[in-house]
Amino acid sequence: MTTEHTVDVFFYGSYINFDVLAEVDINKRHFEVSSVHGYKLTISPLANLKYKRLGTVYGILTQLTHEELHRLYQDHAKEKLGGEYLPEAVIVYQQRGTYTPALCYISHNMKAEKAASAYVKKILEPAKEYGFPAWYLNQIASFQ
Repeated sequence: MTTEHTVDVFFYGSYINFDVLAEVDINKRHFEVSSVHGYKLTISPLANLKYKRLGTVYGILTQLTHEELHRLYQDHAKEKLGGEYLPEAVIVYQQRGTYTPALCYISHNMKAEKAASAYVKKILEPAKEYGFPAWYLNQIASFQ
C-alpha cells in the first residue's frame, strides 16, 4: 500500500474551517489546536499574519500533501479568493506542550481592504468550537 507524503501545516484563517477545506476536496482529518508566537492576525480582506515580536496566533496543525497545498493556495486562495500566499517555516506550539516545525502560508503583497463579515464568520465559528481564548475571539470579531 502506497501512502502519499504529507507535511505539517499550520492554518490560522478560513482554512481552520473544514467546510472551507471541503470546497477544495480536502476532507476532515486529524488536527491539533496550536499557536505560533511572533505574529499577529490580520483580516483585510483575507486572513494573514504580520510579524509582531510578542504576538500570538491561534490555529490548527494538520498534515496535507503537496498536491493538496497546491490546490489550496494556488487554485483556491490565489485564483478564487485573490490572495497570493507563500510557504514559510514556523515553530508551532501544540497544546500538549511540545513544539514542531511546520509550513505556514503568508501573503506579503495583500492590498488592505475591509473584510467581508461572512468571511470573518468562517474563521470565528470554528475558533469558538476549538476553544481559542476569549481575547483572541474578540480580536477575530473586530474585523467584521
